[in-house]
Amino acid sequence: MSFATTCSKFTVLVGQIAKFDRNQGLVSMTEALAEGKASQLPFIGGAETPWQQFKAGWRHKLYREELNLTSPVAPLPLRPEASWLQFHLGITRDGLYPRASPIINRLLQDMQDLTTISADYSQDEKALLGACDCSQVVKPSGVHLKLVLRFQDFGKAMFKPMRQKREEETPEDFFYFVDFQRHNAEIAAFHLDRILDFRRVPPTVGRLINVTKEILEVTKNEILQSVFFVSPASNVCFFAKCPYMCKTEYAVCGNPHLLEGSLSAFLPSLNLAPRLSIPNPWIRSYSFDGKEEWEVNPLYCDTVREIYPYSSGNRLLNIVDMAIFDFLIGNMDRHHYEMFTKFGDDGFLLHLDNARGFGRHSHDEPSILAPLSQCCVIKRTTLLRLQLLAEAEYRLSDVMRESLLQDRLAPVLTEPHLLALDRRLQLVLAAVRKCIDTYGEAKVVANDTAQPEPLASDRVKPTT
Repeated sequence: MSFATTCSKFTVLVGQIAKFDRNQGLVSMTEALAEGKASQLPFIGGAETPWQQFKAGWRHKLYREELNLTSPVAPLPLRPEASWLQFHLGITRDGLYPRASPIINRLLQDMQDLTTISADYSQDEKALLGACDCSQVVKPSGVHLKLVLRFQDFGKAMFKPMRQKREEETPEDFFYFVDFQRHNAEIAAFHLDRILDFRRVPPTVGRLINVTKEILEVTKNEILQSVFFVSPASNVCFFAKCPYMCKTEYAVCGNPHLLEGSLSAFLPSLNLAPRLSIPNPWIRSYSFDGKEEWEVNPLYCDTVREIYPYSSGNRLLNIVDMAIFDFLIGNMDRHHYEMFTKFGDDGFLLHLDNARGFGRHSHDEPSILAPLSQCCVIKRTTLLRLQLLAEAEYRLSDVMRESLLQDRLAPVLTEPHLLALDRRLQLVLAAVRKCIDTYGEAKVVANDTAQPEPLASDRVKPTT
């Protein structure tokens, strides 16, 4: 199903949320640009056996490199109307994109269709090889694999391959910091973030990648080239290159070439739109037996409230938004959050790296809601959206199910995960009611509806 085809429940929901804005005085933003078209990358073939096919394709790559014909389609000149560039230009202090933006649908379509012209490790993997600063990256392991794919129109996306089947749950004995990274969790997190009207997760889409044609044959990274192999089942596989746990057992494999994965649109370059990475005040202990102060001190929020910027403005309210989002997806791995420096201390928090969500539909982790339950504060607009999604007419699981059908890898989530969203939503609302019963609505529900008209200078303006 095309992303240009908008699901009915999501459309109606956006209209209801827009009513909140008109009634409460929030700014409504829309943009309209023409649809774009892209070509489909052809499939490799022509060898008698998978191994012969693999070697023939590799020799073909070397031949094309000598003739400077590495890309099957020559890169196009940079177009101002390119969807990724319009996405970057549309970022404001209110979110990564305007509500119901047609640009996002076009960007999702382009990430599904555009030809891949290069592939490389992400900065996380490069850090361990001394190619970039290691101070602010998470060290990868063999089960933590992601690649940067570049497209024909100069856009790029983060590719996370499928590592776990949809019907599999994370084992009970797994610690959150060694859990699998799930490609479908990244896709579902984007859809949920958009339904909640947060708009803080970069656009993410599912795609079947031909690992031979779209990664091996287009990468110039010799280390990445070296970790490809053909499995005993004649499937083309590759694994992460890092100091530990990097074995063929942790490889991801095509079938024999095609592999599911998520593609998340890149944000503007840090040189053009600097971001801060800030430790989450409710960070967890990344050890087997340690506990952080918030886990043992029920009055921990009083300490947080004394520290700037949590002592004033919207930062603490945004932390609560993030905690509600993480609770709904079951993500316990939010150790840091990022913000654009241009928008100041009250800018929105980016909800990045959601691949450890949707691991266990049978378990709800109440500790994720600690910022809400300990601080007892929530934005009025957030509460209104949650209450709307608890109504039978706009039930969260129904809206998510319909929204996810737009993705080519549908079904993205199994039915138990969708139903878990409804159950967790009721738990969030119950936590809010408990706070209101204790402190009163005036102290718990923060009025965030009076916001100024964003200035033109508030937009992120990457240059070309």
